[in-house]
Amino acid sequence: MYSLYIHIPFCRRACHYCDFHFSTTLKRKGEMVNALCKELILRKDEAINSELQTVYLGGGTPSILSYDELQQLFHTIFTYYKVSPSAEITLEANPDDFFRDSSPQQMLEQLRSLGINRLSLGVQSFFEEDLQLMNRVHSVAQVETLLQITPQYFDNITIDLIYGIPQMSKERWQENINKALSFDIPHISAYALTVEEKTALHKFIATGKIPPINDEQAYTHFQILIDTLEKEGFIQYEFSNFGKEGYFSKNNTAYWFGKPYMGIGPSAHSFNGKERSWNIAHNIKYIQQIQQGILPQEKEELTLNNRYNELIITRIRTIVGIDLEEVRIVFGDDYRQYLLQQAQKYLADELLTIEENHLKVTHKGKFLSDGIASDLFRVDDLI
Repeated sequence: MYSLYIHIPFCRRACHYCDFHFSTTLKRKGEMVNALCKELILRKDEAINSELQTVYLGGGTPSILSYDELQQLFHTIFTYYKVSPSAEITLEANPDDFFRDSSPQQMLEQLRSLGINRLSLGVQSFFEEDLQLMNRVHSVAQVETLLQITPQYFDNITIDLIYGIPQMSKERWQENINKALSFDIPHISAYALTVEEKTALHKFIATGKIPPINDEQAYTHFQILIDTLEKEGFIQYEFSNFGKEGYFSKNNTAYWFGKPYMGIGPSAHSFNGKERSWNIAHNIKYIQQIQQGILPQEKEELTLNNRYNELIITRIRTIVGIDLEEVRIVFGDDYRQYLLQQAQKYLADELLTIEENHLKVTHKGKFLSDGIASDLFRVDDLI
């Protein structure tokens, strides 16, 4: 399996919580698309023996691109890469973009005509006060209109929701989930609001403009989320991702299971199984170097410990868990024994369990999975 990720580093407005790489200045958008296409061509031989099973346009805001710009990107992909006829092709989109230059119906039709078959909509909340706090561009009315129309064009739809927002009551969070369910969406990604340094949210909390994040409140929201979605037939196949059967994200699942992928665009990461590389996180420098035929990359050869730790942090979040036999085969029995030793206290506290030789977080341990994973990491040298 081989995946392609393309980072679109533009947004109309900076969300208060976001620390991803993007620019709100759109004047170099055309140059950037040209550069993305050139990087795709420069790196085509990396995937020469592979068929793309997933293509993912993320950001930033991919829906900020015009139809012609998206067409240029997809023409390049389909010209220089082998794309599986059954490939999952996802575009992240902000709801407001569907109401700018055309009707929502026209834009949905255009996206479908490009070969996109999965739409990821950045909803975040069905309450205006939450959207304003996060500095989102779209309105609740736009979201509701779009979600009523989109199933006519796309079967595979996912939305993002954010919980743990300061002063969000349990009742309001429940209403958010119920509203999402009313549109019969087959996949929901839900994330706890986090405070990253150098974001507006961090400054607002530091200056007392808004209350700090309440971890207990976020935990309560998380439990409400799990209980509600499980009753509706959703499977929590990864910590933050809930899908109906047949609607799990193939792209994200590939990342979690260590499959190779190519990242195109500024700040994008790539992984070939043993080596990780990443592009410069600077739009102008990225464009300039690509124009000169230079790949603006840094590379890192992953040690055995690096690879083991990455397996731990990604697999522990999934429904499958950590395959103890795979750990033994790939890393050796010393790593397997170390993992079991580190896991003992969590097994005793019923935060972890072993099922069919897979180490998994329990329902009780899900909200603590990142902290548990860090205790399972290997930092000394076993070799």
